[in-house]
Order: sequence, then structure tokens, then C-alpha cells
Amino acid sequence: MARRRPGPSSPTVTRRSIHGAAASGWIALVLWTACSSPATGPGATLAPGESVSFSGTWSASGTRQTLRLGPDRRASIVSLTGSLLLTGRRGLGIGFEAQVIGLADTQGGGQGRCVWTDDRGDQIFSELRGGPMGTGSSFVGTIVGGTGRYAGLTGEYRFTWQYMIDAEDGVISGRTVDLQGRAQTPPAAGTGKSAAR
Repeated sequence: MARRRPGPSSPTVTRRSIHGAAASGWIALVLWTACSSPATGPGATLAPGESVSFSGTWSASGTRQTLRLGPDRRASIVSLTGSLLLTGRRGLGIGFEAQVIGLADTQGGGQGRCVWTDDRGDQIFSELRGGPMGTGSSFVGTIVGGTGRYAGLTGEYRFTWQYMIDAEDGVISGRTVDLQGRAQTPPAAGTGKSAAR
């Protein structure tokens, strides 16, 4: 009778699966611990009309399609997705998935649109403007609203961009340096100027 070959349930595969699951669990625990701060609870919500400052780290990767406009000028469409970790007193949460699409011009500067999505699915919307997208370029983001607990949010943030990968085939990766900002929720209904008569 022919010997039966070990199948998917063999001890080697099982051990690998267990090690992989343990490693994934450990990474998740480390990330959760690193992102948990007593001063910034992810469930915290800003009160109506409250303003809060924040800082953070934003890393992203994606693609760039470039159109050459002569020997000294290039225009690019950029699409990036990454992770944004914020620190601050409270209210804006901690971790977000950040998506950006933008148009960058080596002469005219760059502009883009951003969506930050937290672990609940609530989103913050912002518009970016700045210099040509390259290492050392400074950008200003204007917060123009959101969904869920960020509905009506306004504010502004600034950062400097730093490339980590800038390949000829259009693959790019980078991070922000010194991201700082402030955001404010709208006042409660009946407390604005329109309520005063």
C-alpha cells in the first residue's frame, strides 16, 4: 500500500499557521498598545463648538502618472493610501485610513482631496494645497466637514512631505514630517448668531 503524503493538516502546516496567527495577534497587540493613550480615547467626541489641536504621523504609498510638458515641466496625478496616527488632547480619535488624490505640477504647485476614515467608518474631508510634490514640499490642508461624529468639522493642518520611494515606474511612498493642526466642531443649534434677535 502506498504511503499517504501529508495533507494540509500536517503538523508542519499546522505549526506554521499557529505561528502566523500568534505573530498577527502580537502585532495587533503592539499596535493597539502603541496607539492607546489615556489622554486620547478613540471614543471621545468633541463638544459642540469645541476646538482641539492635534499632531500626527501620516505614511502613504501609491502611484503617480506623469505627463511631460516640455523639458522642464511635469504634471502628475497622484493616488495615495496609508495610515494616519493622531495625538492630541481628545476628540479626533487616534488611527485613520487616509486616502488622497491630487494633481501636482512642477511649476504650478499641487492640490488634492483627502478622506480620513476612522475605525467606526466616520470620515473627515479635507482639501490640500502646496508646492510641487517632492521631498521638502510644504502643504496646507483645510478641513471641510465629515460624517458621523465629524459632521460639520472645520479646521486646518500643515505638514512637510518626504519621499521614501520615488521610482521611475510611478510607484511612490512617503510620509509627513511635523504634521500639526487644529479642528473645531460647529456650535450647538440655537447658540449661533442666527439665534440672537
